[in-house]
Amino acid sequence: MPGGRLTQQERQQIALGLADSLPYAEIARRLDRPTSTITREVMRNGGPTTYRADLAHRATERRAHRRKHTPPRGQGAPAQGHGRDDEAVLEYEEAFTTLLMQQGLPKMTARVLTCLFIADAGSLTASELVQRLQVSAASVSKAIAFLEDQGLVRRERDERRRERYFVDDDVWYQSTIASARGIAQVAEIARQGVGILGRDSPAAARLENIARFSDFISESILRAAEQVREVLYTKPETKPGDTTTPGSDRG
Repeated sequence: MPGGRLTQQERQQIALGLADSLPYAEIARRLDRPTSTITREVMRNGGPTTYRADLAHRATERRAHRRKHTPPRGQGAPAQGHGRDDEAVLEYEEAFTTLLMQQGLPKMTARVLTCLFIADAGSLTASELVQRLQVSAASVSKAIAFLEDQGLVRRERDERRRERYFVDDDVWYQSTIASARGIAQVAEIARQGVGILGRDSPAAARLENIARFSDFISESILRAAEQVREVLYTKPETKPGDTTTPGSDRG
């Protein structure tokens, strides 16, 4: 399997494969590359409908130049701690962003959410996001507004009266609950159509199946979210006479 970055010729083959509506796995097989490499390449450069080999190649060269000559987190950003490799962190950030884009998030929104996820504090200010992502404040503001609407981030004012954006365990739980309720709304509107279109009609039968399916999925998600939250975030009970605490040094 060839290593290293994709060549311009390989990008042209990717573009031809997309034009022929080939799946990513087939394009990867023809190039002897991992499917994840092709997926990341396409999603990073506009998606399957707007991918262009020449633009993708130039964008990759610009990213490589930027990594070489600028700090990976923007001017003035803190250095990586915990023995992290800057290049490995950047590659991981791009992979995470690509995954979120595959799941339907716009590119800038995915970049902002990933940046918040991998920040040790789980929170950043608007100016910190601008510095780390090297984008405009307007782009960050638009992405944050979208993420708030989806229940994926929350905002608070810190001691300096700056807006700070947070992702934490409870926000992820609330987002899951919101998603389940959205599916329940699909069930509700589908069931309304059953009566309007006539219960004996093929359309009504289709809508009833949608409603039943959505009800089941919504209830399952809600039940699973509550169970997982209880398991993950409930502290274990302390046995009588046990004076140790979790994580204490036992000598």
